[in-house]
Amino acid sequence: MSLSPIHSRDTDQSKFDKGDVAFIILAGTLVSFMIPGLGMLISLPRKDCALANRSAPSRFAGFLYSGLSRRKSALSLFWAVAASNAVVIFQWFFWGYSLAFSSTATNGYIGNLHNFGMKDVLGEPSPGSPLIPEFLYSFYQMEFACVTIAILMGGLAERGRVLPAMVFAFIWMTIVYCPLACWAWATNGWGFKWGVLDYAGGGPVEIGSGVAGLAYSWVLGRRGEKELLNFRPHNVSMVGLGTFILWFGWLGFNAGSAFGANLRAVIAAWNSMLAAAMGGIVWCLLDYRYERKWSMVGFCSGTIAGLVAATPSSGYTPTWAAVIIGIVTGAVCNFATKVKFLIRIDDALDLFAEHAVGGIVGLLFNAFFAKQSIIALDDVNTATRGGWVDHNWKQLYIQFAYICAIGEFATDYIEVRRDYTDWTARPDISNEKIPEAPHPVAAGNRHGAPEVNVYGHTLAHAQDENGHAHANGNGAANGTAVGGLDTISEKTARMDDGAS
Repeated sequence: MSLSPIHSRDTDQSKFDKGDVAFIILAGTLVSFMIPGLGMLISLPRKDCALANRSAPSRFAGFLYSGLSRRKSALSLFWAVAASNAVVIFQWFFWGYSLAFSSTATNGYIGNLHNFGMKDVLGEPSPGSPLIPEFLYSFYQMEFACVTIAILMGGLAERGRVLPAMVFAFIWMTIVYCPLACWAWATNGWGFKWGVLDYAGGGPVEIGSGVAGLAYSWVLGRRGEKELLNFRPHNVSMVGLGTFILWFGWLGFNAGSAFGANLRAVIAAWNSMLAAAMGGIVWCLLDYRYERKWSMVGFCSGTIAGLVAATPSSGYTPTWAAVIIGIVTGAVCNFATKVKFLIRIDDALDLFAEHAVGGIVGLLFNAFFAKQSIIALDDVNTATRGGWVDHNWKQLYIQFAYICAIGEFATDYIEVRRDYTDWTARPDISNEKIPEAPHPVAAGNRHGAPEVNVYGHTLAHAQDENGHAHANGNGAANGTAVGGLDTISEKTARMDDGAS
């Protein structure tokens, strides 16, 4: 008995180099490995509060988040990351890939359902590169989507519920991430046709998840006062392990975005290593200024910030530029962790400071340092122009407009959703004596600031025997108590009694 022949359109693989195909399969597997690494980092309980000095990156999925959260919420965050991964895999198969990369859609903003259920996706050259088949490209892009939602799950830290978050993940991927991916990478996307330089997802992955994570934290509201007392990561070793798992997987993330085993992939890997190393060093030095000690968590934070900036830029810039990008990103993202104090949003894992700000820095530096000779190393994008080093002056406003569009669009759905529902029940504080304060401020010791509680008071354990505020060993005192300390002492005593 003979099998009926399959159409040659679906079986002709001679047009693809087997080395390129094998390389992208391996790169996609490495990207998938980032997800448990991120979850580990997120779920490590931090013993510093929501808005405190946390240098740990909230980047790619299990171990990282586990290490940064408090012990009691570590498993729930890991679970949220794992469950959201499964949701996105189905969403991408169901209609996500079609909405992002359908070649028959021409509106420039979102795809259609031509490839619904992966219909007619198999052996044709991919929309991203003729070097690999479309079916492999869809798998690789699916892993990008899984990593993006895993980052976003960091906004749940210690207050969100998993089931509503899964519903949110499916909807957000459909109406936010898919259009963002279409803008940047689809052949008819407006950003792609306009000449935006976004190598591996500074817009859809980093800015999208970072800004949306900040908005998600805003919608969920601040954690309770107990959660805002000064807690540090419960397992720094797990933070380090999660970070290095991420670093390992990130090489597949960035090098694989060359879509072939070529010299451009090697440049991207080198740039990722350099940016990560410099980011970690700079962040450590800045934290040493205030704490007079070296911080593993600080190094991990800077490393991930450098990798975030390398995501949009590593396949465009020469290696010397990666050193500059890493240094600038480490410094900018470090100081960006103070933004949440200014806007008073409990961004517990600094999603905005590390992902959004790091992605913005990487995209902007493409306007200055992107070089046509680097881009052409894949032997595919030989006509793509670079940035200012190639005298392409208009690239700066193209990158800037793209960043603004991504940031605004990533928050729109969440802002609208906030008007209709709350994701968690608010604690009943009707019987509590709340001192007057203009706005609640979360606790923490960022840059030597004294520990304060959610209502803006210096905590009792953040004072010396004379009642003067101190910085808990992290530098000279630079704050004073606000309000009545007796009330806060009573509150702290009640918490201690409850814990015992």
